[in-house]
Amino acid sequence: MSATFRIIIVGGGIAGLAAAVALRDKQREITVFEQASQLNEIGAGISLQPNASKIVEDWWGLKDALQQRKSAVDQGARVVYHRQDLQDVLREAATGTDRPGCPVMIRTSSRVISCDVDAGAVTLDDGSTATADLVIAADGIKSKMRRFVLGRDQNAIPTGISAYRFMIPMEELEAIAEFTQFINPRDEYTTMVLCHDHRLVMGPVRKGEAYSVVALVPDETLHEDSSSTSWTSHGEKSKMLGSFSDLPEWLLKPFRNVSSLGLWQLRDLEPLETWINGRCILIGDAAHAMLPTQGQGASQAIEDAEALSAFFQDIQCRPSPHDVHCRLQDAFASRHDRATLIQQYSRQQAKPATEKDSVKIKMDPEEFTSFNYTYNGAKDWLSKVQSKVQRSNNA
Repeated sequence: MSATFRIIIVGGGIAGLAAAVALRDKQREITVFEQASQLNEIGAGISLQPNASKIVEDWWGLKDALQQRKSAVDQGARVVYHRQDLQDVLREAATGTDRPGCPVMIRTSSRVISCDVDAGAVTLDDGSTATADLVIAADGIKSKMRRFVLGRDQNAIPTGISAYRFMIPMEELEAIAEFTQFINPRDEYTTMVLCHDHRLVMGPVRKGEAYSVVALVPDETLHEDSSSTSWTSHGEKSKMLGSFSDLPEWLLKPFRNVSSLGLWQLRDLEPLETWINGRCILIGDAAHAMLPTQGQGASQAIEDAEALSAFFQDIQCRPSPHDVHCRLQDAFASRHDRATLIQQYSRQQAKPATEKDSVKIKMDPEEFTSFNYTYNGAKDWLSKVQSKVQRSNNA
């Protein structure tokens, strides 16, 4: 029997690559299966809150690598990265030879279609199979792995809102006097523009080299079909401009020369009763997809990866299926309630899009911010939860 701890990660996005970085170690064979032909992100900003940025920058030692790419702008309590920069840094940290542990293998054009969660076996669309001691499902909001963990389908539900995402070079934007007389694009904060039921959320990324725009549109006024969109879907500029035709020309002018834009349908996922089954665990959007109102989606995926690292930290050889499952139970116990509360609060802040939601989170924004930012890792969180339960039982 091999002494190597074998890990399969399904999905090569932020969650999957974060898990690869967190779990990389000696005597570990980690393979990431990504269905796309290459790891690309359509340009847009992505924020990491302090609960996650300290994991990526300090605990994983990636601060210098991110700064060298001029990828981030510090906007107070959060750091905004270009999505492609963050993904590239995670990929290089996973696969590079200058970090401790065995380099991770990433297999693109590798679409997983089924999983035996007890055997730790996945089947690809070309008929080939792969087995591991641990399977991590990081295949996003439209996860195909979710059904194998839950034993049933549970799909994300459209919220009725879609979002275009695109980048504008800062030099190009600053040359448009009509725009800069109203907005200084180098100001390190997020600018929001409302027009009827449409919304623009904009801000600098890459140390001010580019300007990120997210344009939110109700589906009923969307000029194209968003029913099958994902993070890697492309939108059409003419149709985007049509959706925002009521905006003033000074605001639309920078958008007219955009060469590439993504289209993302905002979807909501009901909290899952479990993320684990056998040797498999769901993480990131596959486990707890949430609306972007609190900017915690990527941060929670980073927390998931840190939790796996924490509970498998001492494994330096091949673990038994029972050991794997027990550790997954600990990881789930440390993450589920916290991620679910953040998921529900993000939904609550998106009213009226989800106004039928009956769960009410009784925290004001300041309390919720403290709840988010004071996180200090999965083991610390689980210890506090267990202590609280013990005090309650002794009362």
